[in-house]
Amino acid sequence: MKWKLDENFGSRAAHLLRAAGHEAETVLQESLSGASDETLFTVCVREDRCLLTLDIDFADVFRFRPHRGAGVAVLRLPKQPSLQSIEAAVGNLLRFLTIEPIHGRLSIIEPGRVRVHEDTGPSLK
Repeated sequence: MKWKLDENFGSRAAHLLRAAGHEAETVLQESLSGASDETLFTVCVREDRCLLTLDIDFADVFRFRPHRGAGVAVLRLPKQPSLQSIEAAVGNLLRFLTIEPIHGRLSIIEPGRVRVHEDTGPSLK
């Protein structure tokens, strides 16, 4: 799977994804630091990359429609998380990926559980 890591992740999270066989790029590597959420989401859609972020704003499925691209994964951690808690959350994500696809979906990874929102686009009423 192809990932784009938001600016709240360092190289360690990218390394963990790559070690598990995924392709991972960071916002910092691509000089996208400070880009608006909309710009970042548009780049992810264009590149067919799933966005990995700590930013809960990306959980708004009406603003950021996960079905338009490879999806969005939001890690829910305590404020000012430690490196160990980020590594554990990425590990939870990687384990989840072995049993459930997340392409085109919103996945919220929390300690002990993963919530998935499957966005099928606008309703036809």
